[in-house]
Amino acid sequence: EVRLVESGGGAAQAGGSLRLSCAASGFTFDESAIGWFRQAPGKAHEGIGCATANTSSTYYSDSVKGRFTISTDNNAKNTVYLQMNNLKPEDTAVYYCALQPQREIRVTIATMCLYVTAWDHWGQGTQVTVSS
Repeated sequence: EVRLVESGGGAAQAGGSLRLSCAASGFTFDESAIGWFRQAPGKAHEGIGCATANTSSTYYSDSVKGRFTISTDNNAKNTVYLQMNNLKPEDTAVYYCALQPQREIRVTIATMCLYVTAWDHWGQGTQVTVSS
């Protein structure tokens, strides 16, 4: 069974940074694509950053490009991070990580990031609140 657990959310001031972690059990990120999504109150899920296995290819939405970065830990292949810099109040949302085995993917990672239905495994989400 695949299980994802996010951590690292919290409160930050505009211009600050947070790093979210996503720990997986049942799969490792060297064989899986990772997606980071967020949902602000009253809004649909937004794919903000996605990466193929081993982050060999990445996609970021325009809303976070240049500020957010997906990375992995070479010593912990079951953990992936979302480094969030220069945070803005509009980044306030619940953030989710998602996983899909790389072997099951037949489209580009950018396309994967557009559709929540493309991902079979999800974490429970972690709240990020950015104040101005």
